[in-house]
Amino acid sequence: MLIAVEPLDRLVRAIFREKGCPEDEAARIARYLIKANLTGHDSHGVIRVPLYVTWIEAGRMRPGQHVRVLVDTPVLAVLDGQFGMGQTVGPEATRIGIAKAREQGVGIIALRDAGHLGRIGDFAEMAIEAGLVSIHFVNVFGSLLVAPFGAASRRLSTNPVAIGVPTGDDAPFVLDFATSYVAEGKVAVAHQGGKPIPDTALVDEAGNLSGDPRTLYGEDAGQAYPDPTRGKGALRPFGEHKGSGLALACELLAGALTGSGVNAGRPGPFHNGMLSIFLDPARFDTGDRFLADVRAFIAWVKSAKPVDPVEGVLIPGDKERRTEAERRAGGIPLAADSWRLILDTARKVGLSDGEIAELLEEEGP
Repeated sequence: MLIAVEPLDRLVRAIFREKGCPEDEAARIARYLIKANLTGHDSHGVIRVPLYVTWIEAGRMRPGQHVRVLVDTPVLAVLDGQFGMGQTVGPEATRIGIAKAREQGVGIIALRDAGHLGRIGDFAEMAIEAGLVSIHFVNVFGSLLVAPFGAASRRLSTNPVAIGVPTGDDAPFVLDFATSYVAEGKVAVAHQGGKPIPDTALVDEAGNLSGDPRTLYGEDAGQAYPDPTRGKGALRPFGEHKGSGLALACELLAGALTGSGVNAGRPGPFHNGMLSIFLDPARFDTGDRFLADVRAFIAWVKSAKPVDPVEGVLIPGDKERRTEAERRAGGIPLAADSWRLILDTARKVGLSDGEIAELLEEEGP
């Protein structure tokens, strides 16, 4: 199914307004979730709407919260996200880091106890718009999904990393990936009839590789956002021992160092921790060489002979920009089950079928 951007935005905003989010926050949540879909990161897009509503009802994410400053120095801030919506506390933390980097050349932000932060590349893009380089490490407390290298049981989460580098034009370098073979949301998309996952993305309890979402979710009938606690298997890290080591580093940096907590068999509410580093290239005394070197190197890499002449050689961020242009024009693809669950969620929060139809009505030319 292809869903137009504007009607989808109106519906998602209305859902979160009904769940107690202030108008500006509901708009932010809709914008960031839809941006994830537009850039091809469907695992962090509107498929999350039913889950977010469930988490709000359970107190795992709290509407209307803002970051609370615990430590503040010229270059460092430690922030308490107060389990607020990630689409609010994540941008707030990023803006504080940007301000410090502009003043001091570097800004380091330790964000703890944040609600689900969504697509971390959004924060790298905010820094790029300010002319800054940024590096982000994230852990996910209370969500054991990934088996470390050499294991068949869960000890890690999907722990994303993002790096943004400005290029001085409208095609910046934005590297954004989960340290698992695929993001958990991609398994959920496959579970609901979307794009299949590779047959080596999961490992079952006996150590066998699998691409069957039931390895992670059990025999869930798909009537709600699938519950990974029902399955006996796990996601695998990307790159074998390398991805596993990077996921462990995210726990240590984004969990232990920020004070957000690490997954070590301890109970506690689900939340994200994020360590972000912001750097101002203008402070590195390279004159005009930084952007010139960045553009020269990217051009040299992309001049390599492509395996696929149509696809070409891409840098991180290229595919997302292509996908966004296509989806803004043609609509966002959603599996039928995913769309049904979003509509069911809209009814669940109190929107009538008539209100839903009005929100989804496309405006004329």
